[in-house]
Amino acid sequence: MDAKKVSSVSQADSYEAIGKFWNDHDFTDFDDLHEPDVDFEITCAVPIDIELLTAIESQAHKRGVQVETLVNLWLQQKLTEQGQPVLA
Repeated sequence: MDAKKVSSVSQADSYEAIGKFWNDHDFTDFDDLHEPDVDFEITCAVPIDIELLTAIESQAHKRGVQVETLVNLWLQQKLTEQGQPVLA
């Protein structure tokens, strides 16, 4: 281990000291139960006909937005037209 670096949790400056630290500690000693360990967003894939996707990509490019942005906007608009509230 580089002499200038220390382990982020143990603050140890050698592999031996890191090993000793983790022999005496458990990661749950440092876990904040009030904070999520990771943040993630659930997404899904929907198959789209290739010709339709090409047309959508062209429209997105003309509007200067990402394909995903345009598709979501159009779907939200369609749901609103149908009287279906969109949860954001």
